[in-house]
Amino acid sequence: MERRVLLAISLSFLVLFVYQSYFAPQPKPAATPVTAPATPSEGGKEPPAPSAASATPAAVAPPATPAPASSPVAVEEGESAERDITVDTATVQAVFTNRGARLKHWILKQYRNDAGQPLDLVPSAENVNNAYTPFSLAVEDQALTSTLNGALYRSDAPGKIDASGGPVTLTFTWKGAGGVRVIKTFTLEPKGYIIGFTADVQHDGQSVNPTIQWGPGLGDDNAHAAAGKFLAPSYSTPAQAVAHVDRSVKRFAPATQGSEDGPFLYAGIDDHYFTALALNDAASPQSWKFEHTSFVVPPKSEGAAPGRYAAFAIRYPQPPAGQRFFAGPKGFDELRAIDTELVRVINFGMFSWLAVPLLNALKWVHQYVGNWGWAIVVLTVLINLAMFPLRQKSVTSMRKMQEIQPQMKLIQDRYAKYKITDPERQKMNDEVMALYKAKGVNPASGCVPMLLTFPFLFAFYAMLSQSIEIRGADFVGWITDLSRPDPLYITPLLMGATMFWQQRIAPTSADPVQQRVMMIMPLMFTFMFLSYPSGLVIYWTISNLWAIGQQYLTTGLVSPARAKS
Repeated sequence: MERRVLLAISLSFLVLFVYQSYFAPQPKPAATPVTAPATPSEGGKEPPAPSAASATPAAVAPPATPAPASSPVAVEEGESAERDITVDTATVQAVFTNRGARLKHWILKQYRNDAGQPLDLVPSAENVNNAYTPFSLAVEDQALTSTLNGALYRSDAPGKIDASGGPVTLTFTWKGAGGVRVIKTFTLEPKGYIIGFTADVQHDGQSVNPTIQWGPGLGDDNAHAAAGKFLAPSYSTPAQAVAHVDRSVKRFAPATQGSEDGPFLYAGIDDHYFTALALNDAASPQSWKFEHTSFVVPPKSEGAAPGRYAAFAIRYPQPPAGQRFFAGPKGFDELRAIDTELVRVINFGMFSWLAVPLLNALKWVHQYVGNWGWAIVVLTVLINLAMFPLRQKSVTSMRKMQEIQPQMKLIQDRYAKYKITDPERQKMNDEVMALYKAKGVNPASGCVPMLLTFPFLFAFYAMLSQSIEIRGADFVGWITDLSRPDPLYITPLLMGATMFWQQRIAPTSADPVQQRVMMIMPLMFTFMFLSYPSGLVIYWTISNLWAIGQQYLTTGLVSPARAKS
């Protein structure tokens, strides 16, 4: 019976992996690739109108940004030339442009892209079809929207600012004839990934409540470098919209667009490891209008991966004043320090209750070993050590079941001629139970301890596949990123070999057909693990080796005891 339970559990685990990897529902692609609409170039030329396939919600679509020379609005306060203002904190480098007073780059100093450069969460214009930049403003009047984002704002700030020693506030002002005046204020802290924002827009003496737009993000190519290739990492989350509703995170399917109203605690976009969110700091969260879209930019060259981006827009009940935005890594500690509910943006799934303690344990071990790969190895050993009694009981029970299998078969053969509904079959069950009692065998003790170990397997998978801590972390030799598949497929092959070894030495009372099915499992798991994080494969391999060693230990302890008895 234990063999059947093990087979059922293994097949269930395999089905879960295969379904998530290859058959999970995906949004239907558009007839043509959806791209971000273009904004005018610096020369002031208007781009062609976007096609229906590339349409985005009105508040999310990039506003036109004509050059000052073509603007019909007379400038009373502003600047005559476009320039950038760079603010350096301990964790980010923020580049603002005075054209529209918007965020041009948001570079994370502690995270790298594929080229080894600091990661920019605001993709450059040429990568996303000259798409708009974050903190663009949109209003109902299209002409005013064009003015708000195309004007050259005045700022007294120098071109470079060191904000590592204290908070920095940037103020941009523009005033034109006809009663248009705009003041945009940004606040950056010396550490962290929070940016404060205030917008005061006046038109004809009236205050205007604009929609705040966050341009396409997040520009992380690490999680999708193998997209479209053989054995691409299927666990990666492409750029998509997210919103916190009723103590849970609602995720909107990639390559979709929509509009939501509600008292969100936060809303924005995220991908596998990074997120950009508008935070609702009100004591009682106010209702926002949240619009979002995600799209795919076709690859620039044959064989390259397509760009996956998302954008969102927020409209508050009143003009934004001191509103906070988070743009950074989905690191558990960073998010929890802002709000405990913010950690829900990390998609640990249904096993988050166990994945979070495992992540804390992994970080605790890392403090002492200094390498995330070795931290995984040590934590795997500690987990298996804690589960040693359960596995020991399971293996011992399975070996006892194997020993009484000949007697079991004799009993079954005597009653084989009776149908299942025949009362004589009850006598067979009575004899089997008597045999169990005489030999001290509990059939449930073989499968129940094994069932208790499986939540750790699922939780460890969820933790390793989602934790940004192992993104870009090297281990030994050829494994330079534990969040990516093994480039040489060495660890998956080792995992398959150890799994086959474990199956060969495991005690069994199964029939030959079940035994052959179990022997296929290592091959199937090996193929499946070729595309999974090398950190997860290392965990599985070490667990297999531990199980093999425990099996030999149990055999050495049980056999002499049986010989004496």
